[in-house]
Amino acid sequence: MEQRRRGLAAGRPSRRRVVLAGIGAVAGVAGVAAAAGGAVYAGWLPGRERLVRAVEGCGEPGAVPAVEPGPVSVTSFRSAARRREVDLVVAYPPGYEPRAAGEGETPGGGETPGGGDATGEDAGLALPVCLVLHGRGDAARALVGPLSAQAFLAAAAATGVAPFALAAVDGGETYWHRRADGDDPETMLLGEVLPRLAAQGLSTDRFAAYGWSMGGYGALLLARRHPTRVVAVAASSPAVWHSYGAAASGAFDSAADFDDHRVLGAGPARGVAYRIDCGHADPFSRVDHELADELAAAERGFPAGCHDFGFWRRQLPAQLAFLGRALST
Repeated sequence: MEQRRRGLAAGRPSRRRVVLAGIGAVAGVAGVAAAAGGAVYAGWLPGRERLVRAVEGCGEPGAVPAVEPGPVSVTSFRSAARRREVDLVVAYPPGYEPRAAGEGETPGGGETPGGGDATGEDAGLALPVCLVLHGRGDAARALVGPLSAQAFLAAAAATGVAPFALAAVDGGETYWHRRADGDDPETMLLGEVLPRLAAQGLSTDRFAAYGWSMGGYGALLLARRHPTRVVAVAASSPAVWHSYGAAASGAFDSAADFDDHRVLGAGPARGVAYRIDCGHADPFSRVDHELADELAAAERGFPAGCHDFGFWRRQLPAQLAFLGRALST
C-alpha cells in the first residue's frame, strides 16, 4: 500500500511544479508577445504606426512663437507651366519689405528689398530665399496658415539666424515633377517663380529648398536635378518609397516615371547639405531613416511625432537654423 502511494506521488506533479509551469507558460507567451511587439515596432511586421502611436503618442505639437512676424506677400499669377492660376506666398523676416517688380535695382543689383530698410550686418545685401514645397492636399497659403512659418522665421532671426525669405507656390498634387498631362511644377519653380522673386530683390542664383511630406520629396528631387542651384534641403517626413508599387496612388504616372524621378537609392547630390526629420509614428519613419543614412544627412531629427503640422512646426526652428547657416555660407 505504501509502495502504491509512493508510485502515485511519483507520477503526479507537485502543486509547486504546476505553479512554476504555469508561470513559465505565461512568461513564454509574454516573451513571444514582446518579441512580436518589438518586431512590429522595428517595422518587420505590419502595424508599426499604430503601435508606436499607442506607446509614444505624437509628442507635443510645435507651439507658434509669440513674436511679431515680418511682412507676408501674397500674389497670384497664371502659370504657363501649370496652365492655371496659382498663389505665390513670400514670408520675410522682420525689417525687410517686399519690393514691387521693377522697383529699385535690377535683380542681383545688391539692394535690400524695400530700398535698404533692413538693419544689421546684412543691410545692403540681397536677401537669400528658400523655396517651400507644400504637401499633398495643401497649398502655398499653408506656409502662413497651419505651419505659421512667418512667426518661426521672425523667432529665428531674433536668435541670430542669418535672415532669409520663405517662398511657397501652389504645386497641386503633382509630386513636384512634370506629369503626363503636361502639368509641370518644376518648370514653374525655376522659370516663373524664381524670376518673380528676383524682381522683388531676392537673391535667386542659389537657393535652399524646404518641404513636408510630398513637398519634402519635391525638395529632395529639386536638389538632385539641379545641384548647382540648390544649396541645402530640409525635408520633413518626406514621402519616399522603394518602388512604384509601394508609392501612393497618383504620385507617379508609371513605373518609368517613378524611376526617372527616384530619390531613394539615388544618393546625395554633390555640394548639397541635407537635413531629414520624421516622427517615430510617421508611416515614412523607417524609410526616412534609410534615406537620411543614404544622403549622409548633416543633420536629422527622429523624435516622437506623427505625420502632421504639430510635428512639422516642432521641427521648424532647427530646420530654419540649418537653412540659415547654409544660405549664409
